[in-house]
Amino acid sequence: MQQVGFAGLIGAVAGAALTAHRGRAAVAVGALAGAVGLGTAEAVARARQRPGEIPALWSRILASGALAAPLGYAADRLTGAGPVPVATAAGAAAGALGLRPQKVLLGPAVGALVGLGLDRSGSRAGSVAAAAAVVGFRASSAVLFRDPQLSLLAERVKAQDVPFVVPLASQTRYVGTDYVRSLAQVLGGTYTPDVADIGIVASLDELAGPSFDPAGVDPLVREFYEHTTRFALDIVPEWRMWVRPGYLLYRTLLARPLGQANVPMSQREAQHGIRSRIDTITGVEGFAGGLGGVVPPGGSRAPGNGETVAVRGWIRSRADTGEPIYVGIYTTYRHEGRGYVSVGFPLPQASFTATLLPQARPGAGNRQGLVLDSRSELDQPGHYLTYIDAQTAELTTVAVRGFAERLDVYVEAGELRAEHAFWVFGLPFLVLHYRITRKPRLALRGPGTGVTRVAAEACGAFRRAGVRGEGAIAPNRRGQGPLHLTDRCGHAGERRG
Repeated sequence: MQQVGFAGLIGAVAGAALTAHRGRAAVAVGALAGAVGLGTAEAVARARQRPGEIPALWSRILASGALAAPLGYAADRLTGAGPVPVATAAGAAAGALGLRPQKVLLGPAVGALVGLGLDRSGSRAGSVAAAAAVVGFRASSAVLFRDPQLSLLAERVKAQDVPFVVPLASQTRYVGTDYVRSLAQVLGGTYTPDVADIGIVASLDELAGPSFDPAGVDPLVREFYEHTTRFALDIVPEWRMWVRPGYLLYRTLLARPLGQANVPMSQREAQHGIRSRIDTITGVEGFAGGLGGVVPPGGSRAPGNGETVAVRGWIRSRADTGEPIYVGIYTTYRHEGRGYVSVGFPLPQASFTATLLPQARPGAGNRQGLVLDSRSELDQPGHYLTYIDAQTAELTTVAVRGFAERLDVYVEAGELRAEHAFWVFGLPFLVLHYRITRKPRLALRGPGTGVTRVAAEACGAFRRAGVRGEGAIAPNRRGQGPLHLTDRCGHAGERRG
């Protein structure tokens, strides 16, 4: 009933906009007719809607036309541009929302044709031009592109019913690099920032299956996944030219305001460097990996204290400004004898999840790489957009059919490399080239033990323990005497003498 009422409100506004050029009496009649018409359409569509389906296409087309009408009216009043520019702009906007490159091109073409037709017929109302352009584009694209972009998989279900979804949302409109800290407060767990030696997965053995044998993986690839924070990443983005304008718009209007999925536009921008860290949450009863399941045996333990790691958040940001690039929650789970990696990207009251199938990359002996791919005939891999009800924690999930990605991590000439490729409706639009290097290490000198080398990211831990710089002293981990920092904290290298 709530949806019908909301549709009626949209119809009333649209009806008023469509008849505004005919006088006040026409506006009143138009608003009433719009409310009744669109409300009735929504009621019929909802009555015919089957479980696991979204409302009928015809009802969605009517609703999109109704939404366009008041925007066209406003554009006409503000600019006086006439039906052709208004219809072309409306068609272009509708095409851009379709994401598919063919739709991006089709939108303004249909809009221009509709605008020309209206202009020749003497109808110059901007509201009519915008509504007709959007309806015309939606109807045309439905005929030309029959494969669905989105399909409803589950409505108001529990997290256990959709194991391929990471059901963690942002409680605010901004995700940002402090997301895991705020999540820990919601879950009541213990938050640990920038864990010194941890991986995005607890063990590659959790991913074993018919297409992947962890025993054949190159030790360096295994170390990267299980001890990710030992490594630094350099990224070179390779964008296809056709997607750059759309991505620039998306980045300006969505990615930066959200503090999420903000990939560098160019190699020059990427040269500012990337800061990579993993934040964790431990001590959450009955919670594992964001899925509410059971922690795999022998795996998800926090380094040094044996606590169960409930959440691993891999946070990548610009090294110079701290601006977020990615905030991803990494999980693994098993289904019908296979292991999968699910990466959840929190959004306000929602989550976008990439569930990837592990596959061996060809290599001699135990020198294989690891490929994670969303494209598969299996029913688990894919991309899923999920709305999370804040009161009941119930999930409504749609599959994003047109999106695909493949992450290929391998060793070449003794060095780690990674290629992360993305497609939309079968068209490649982005490849992220990674050069992965081991982080420099600090040298510590302990009495009677010689020089001990520890990872540079442990700098923060030593600062908290009282180590402040060259010559500072703090107890060692076993309490067997002081450790002397032989180089200034934050600078790599070993100081002899």
